[in-house]
Amino acid sequence: MNGMTGTRRLARPVRLALARQLGADIDGAWWPYTASVADELPQLIGALHKPLGEIVDICINWSATQGPRELYETVSGSRTAHDGHPGRQRLMVVEGRNGTANLLVVPHMTSQALGVMVMRCASAKSFSGAERDTQMFEIAECVLRAAQLESASWTQRMRDIATTPDPAPLV
Repeated sequence: MNGMTGTRRLARPVRLALARQLGADIDGAWWPYTASVADELPQLIGALHKPLGEIVDICINWSATQGPRELYETVSGSRTAHDGHPGRQRLMVVEGRNGTANLLVVPHMTSQALGVMVMRCASAKSFSGAERDTQMFEIAECVLRAAQLESASWTQRMRDIATTPDPAPLV
């Protein structure tokens, strides 16, 4: 114990944007500051406690051995050198006792302008006509569409696995 009471003030606020209503293929976005997602996870869990309740499960659609990807890779559909597959958006499903959030994980090295735009799109925020007429908005929308498709496919695979009966035990 450190003798402190109350909540701890973070040096940097958690970059999290959630839609007002959860339940879509993408409910929002989380934008970590570093490549070390594990180090920033406790702050994310703390930030999600109020909207979701106690966090009981977290699923991700990438391997810890995969290096970080850039949003531009996934938008262009380019193949990465290390695995030969088209880039896909990194997603995280965070399940709490009171709700579940499907989050797009924005790569930490994303530019400030694009990161903010992607987070706003992912959390279904409104945009002015002038904002919609920018290349940054077009890129963010493309990222969101790719994330929505990936989320629908990935969550269906998770449901299929969960409903598949276990093979008969060996006797």
